[in-house]
Amino acid sequence: MLALGIESSCDDTAAAVVSGDRRILSNVVMGQTELHAAFGGVVPEIAARAHAEKVDLAVEAALAEAGVALRDLDLIAATAGPGLIGGVLAGTMCAKGIAAATGTPVVAVNHLAGHALTPRLTDGIPFPYMVLLVSGGHCQFLRVDGPRSFHRLGGTIDDAPGEAFDKVARLLGLLQPGGPSVEREAARGTASIPLPRPLLDRPGLDLSFSGLKTAVLRARDEALVEGALPRHARADLCASFQAAVAEVLAEKTRRALSAHPVAHLAVAGGVAANAALRAALEGVAAQAGAAFLAPPLPLCTDNAAMIAWAGIEARRAGAAPDPLDFPARPRWPLDGAARPMLGSGKRGAKA
Repeated sequence: MLALGIESSCDDTAAAVVSGDRRILSNVVMGQTELHAAFGGVVPEIAARAHAEKVDLAVEAALAEAGVALRDLDLIAATAGPGLIGGVLAGTMCAKGIAAATGTPVVAVNHLAGHALTPRLTDGIPFPYMVLLVSGGHCQFLRVDGPRSFHRLGGTIDDAPGEAFDKVARLLGLLQPGGPSVEREAARGTASIPLPRPLLDRPGLDLSFSGLKTAVLRARDEALVEGALPRHARADLCASFQAAVAEVLAEKTRRALSAHPVAHLAVAGGVAANAALRAALEGVAAQAGAAFLAPPLPLCTDNAAMIAWAGIEARRAGAAPDPLDFPARPRWPLDGAARPMLGSGKRGAKA
């Protein structure tokens, strides 16, 4: 099976060609960092316009790099949510157009399923396994039982870790995206500033990062000298914040593995690229007797290879192709049976 994947849920326009034997033939990502740099974060309208301009170019580049034509494809997989609706619409409309013109089956993929199934693409591990999905908009512990069978064990009740990294970077005058900026600055400092470890004093697997972000703001204000933040203080704040996030996630992961033993623990999502977090989780997995898996860095952040693979997995499991009128969804929980963690409105539960 040869699948074209299209991903456009946030600020990366991506297309990839993946084969059924887990070969990534191409993986093109066109970022938008420069477009959003002046605003301190992703601007949905700007992102949507950029996706509309680039998605066909990304597809063309992915096909050329893979050395295949549209007629060679067996499947088109596109992110249909959750995400910024303008970007999701750009990607899904491109996929529908190709499907309509070629007759190729199309599968609507949940973006989070792409992250959660990445360990199957990279390492071919069997079901079930546990994945800690940590990204800019999401943080969940999931037991993955099948290509479309996910059981949420716990998650954030407010900010996601990636969102907290971005906000802390803005507080400290660092460049976006915040994750890499904070990690680089943390390498120059020491985790010497006391910061809270939210919800560690409570049982269960739920997480919270909003208060930690506020604590960084207060510590920053206390460290100001004549209205300016000294370089060493900024580095120590970054190191202390990163250590707090890693400790919270490591302890909650330890609890998750104790309550739900599995043979494999995987981490996925953009924050999975953080070296300190990877090291902490690897130690927890070793103590629990579970194999630890972390994707290569290009497969941690948003990419279309994971979307193509999720489509392949769904089709192999017997899922029918989706009709061409499938909707783009700003909200789309992986575990539809779980109670909403971040509230539910007319558009459905956020997570």
